[in-house]
Amino acid sequence: MNGGSKSRTIIRTAAAVTLSLLVTLLPGCSKSPSWKGRNDQAAKANGVELVTRKDIRDTGVVPSLPPGGMIKKADLPSVELAPGVNAKMYWGKGTLISWTTLAPGAEIPRETLPAERIMLVWSGSVEQLAGDNMALMRYYEEKTPWSFTPHRDFIYLKKGAENAVKAGPEGAEIVEIYWPVRADYVRKAGGTAPDAPDDTDYGVAPSLPEGQVLNYYDVQFSDLSSGTANSRLMNGAGVQCSFLSCDPGRESPFHAHPEEQLSIILRGHVNETIMDSTYTLEPGDIMYLPGNMVHRGTYDEVGCDMLDVFWPPRPGFIAKMNDRLEKFHALIPRDAKVELVHDGTAQEPLLNFTEGPVWLDGRLYLSNMWFAPDFSAGSPAKSNLLVMEPDGSLRVLVRNMQTNGLLTLGNGNLAVCDMFGHRVVEMTPSGRVVRTIADSFDGKPLDGPNDLVIDPKGGMYVTDPQFTPGLPKTQPGKAVYYVKPSGEVIRVINPGEMGQPNGILLSPDGKTLYVNNTRNMPVGNHIMAFDVNGDGSLANPREFAKLIIPPWILDKADVVTGADGMRMDTEGNLYVATHMGLQIFSGAGEFIGIVHVPVRPTSLAFGGEDMKTIYFASPNKLYKIRTNATGLVYPVK
Repeated sequence: MNGGSKSRTIIRTAAAVTLSLLVTLLPGCSKSPSWKGRNDQAAKANGVELVTRKDIRDTGVVPSLPPGGMIKKADLPSVELAPGVNAKMYWGKGTLISWTTLAPGAEIPRETLPAERIMLVWSGSVEQLAGDNMALMRYYEEKTPWSFTPHRDFIYLKKGAENAVKAGPEGAEIVEIYWPVRADYVRKAGGTAPDAPDDTDYGVAPSLPEGQVLNYYDVQFSDLSSGTANSRLMNGAGVQCSFLSCDPGRESPFHAHPEEQLSIILRGHVNETIMDSTYTLEPGDIMYLPGNMVHRGTYDEVGCDMLDVFWPPRPGFIAKMNDRLEKFHALIPRDAKVELVHDGTAQEPLLNFTEGPVWLDGRLYLSNMWFAPDFSAGSPAKSNLLVMEPDGSLRVLVRNMQTNGLLTLGNGNLAVCDMFGHRVVEMTPSGRVVRTIADSFDGKPLDGPNDLVIDPKGGMYVTDPQFTPGLPKTQPGKAVYYVKPSGEVIRVINPGEMGQPNGILLSPDGKTLYVNNTRNMPVGNHIMAFDVNGDGSLANPREFAKLIIPPWILDKADVVTGADGMRMDTEGNLYVATHMGLQIFSGAGEFIGIVHVPVRPTSLAFGGEDMKTIYFASPNKLYKIRTNATGLVYPVK
């Protein structure tokens, strides 16, 4: 056993002993040693300022865990709320969290809510009363052989709203977050709470519309700590939920806040130091921190996801949320929705793996590639190049070519990556190949031109990640090439310098080249930037922007970013198709937000008469969304 594993085992053993002792204190733990002296010492030793909020009052509720207490969700007692409806609950002085399991068809009878409620469907499906109607809410995963896209519904109801829930045929697990604490639930669990717990007005406007079914993955990330801790924040009038994703290797500083915190680990684990003791928390572990308790967390190679529930809402977090939303909605309107343009699973032409869209003279052109489900082979014979006419109809333009990235040339034609043909060609809008632009380097064929961008001089950068499964490779590795206006091809990013270069862009002034990395090694989950020299060669490689990696990828041994096609607007903002959806970055590399797409996008293009509509190529569907941004047209004039 190595030293890190041994220390982790010791920490886990200590935590397990603590957890087993705390179980005997539930529910309504009131017996606990004084912690304030230890906390004052920890604050002094670590330079933490303790701040008091005058609007936080004693609610009379006895928390279900002692200060700094921890317990496993699995060890919580199960409380029957109705026939077939059982809950595992924990609470502080201000909020109550209930992980509620419903058997198929089981119901929570109609009631008037005594507290505001945020509810998320964790698994299965339910019908939820929303206004006068029962609305379907569910968790599901949209899967293709090459993508995984989760969907999770949630809803916010104010205190006094009518509530009723009925489970679907497969049953469901829902998580309900209440403020103030529901006294009836506490008593069912054997705890102590007054008839009407305090519901002070904190002057906070709910961030969520009332009574509307929303998708959790449409909630934007807020930057809580210099890009290493991103959170989907949502708040009511008295409760704040932070679905926090912490980067691998992150170490948070010692800190404290006057708001109480209830946390549950959802993925990965964290070594949490509370005052002067450290514990390892793993999925399902719950932690209670009263206001101003000093703590910090450290995270290992897979990072950690957790749900933190704060009471009252933290003003600093609300400010961070509003700042990010303002920047995001400057580009993506608040009322903008992703719309389905073509369902390639049910409509002709059928779609297998679409890529490389580009807009030209009122039409959208895109590649429709065929791959084996395990990516072991491709097939030009089963692939084609498509065009969407001005009336929205999609048709096959070119057959028997497995093309990928497309881009407009200054003369009204298209530059096309003929990936399995090992070349880049010029093609007319009618689909006729005019000439071969590039097909070799150093006397050997290119492996698989993937994406391209054209500079103001008429030169062209081409990525070749060697993504031609089943074909022998002729070049020594994955690389990026520059085709000079004269036709000479030079290699500007050598094999081994990037894991798998894929999407590529030029800044509006043509002085900076951006290349994203589909695989994580050796560069990592970054978009790289390079200075462009006069001869087209590159200099000064640097990390430009960090992509957010979804939890289902972080947990894999072979982490991939999923970064694929990119586009830029006229202000220099970057739009990147990834596993998480469309990630947007400013021209300074600042993360702005994510557009969730129902099926993970592989690439995108600006289009429409005003170039303000983004079209998403997903493996088997085509989507669009209206924006406030104007797409940059290459070559820049």
